[in-house]
Amino acid sequence: MRGFGIMAAVMGRKEILKKIRESSLTEFQKKVLVATLNIPRGKTMTYKEIAKLAGNPRAYRAAGTALGKNPFAPLVPCHRVIRSDGKIGNYSAQGGTKRKIRLLKIERAI
Repeated sequence: MRGFGIMAAVMGRKEILKKIRESSLTEFQKKVLVATLNIPRGKTMTYKEIAKLAGNPRAYRAAGTALGKNPFAPLVPCHRVIRSDGKIGNYSAQGGTKRKIRLLKIERAI
């Protein structure tokens, strides 16, 4: 966990954005990851909000799918995206939902 900050420091924001742009992801998926990258530590956004920022407010499930395949986690903090009803939602990284909750508690987002 503590290594996340170190990883982000080693790989700066510009480098992460470059990796996203150069990836083979769809344009929508790239926009989802960029929107998620902009969520500050200690804050959350909903899948619907992320979909809207990515240019398609009705594509919240597709946003969730894109985040479920996030190849840049934890640098792109998909754990900060929750459901519109306030529930945590899924987390595809090792540890699943329990880890997502733990990360959000560490960041004091929940």
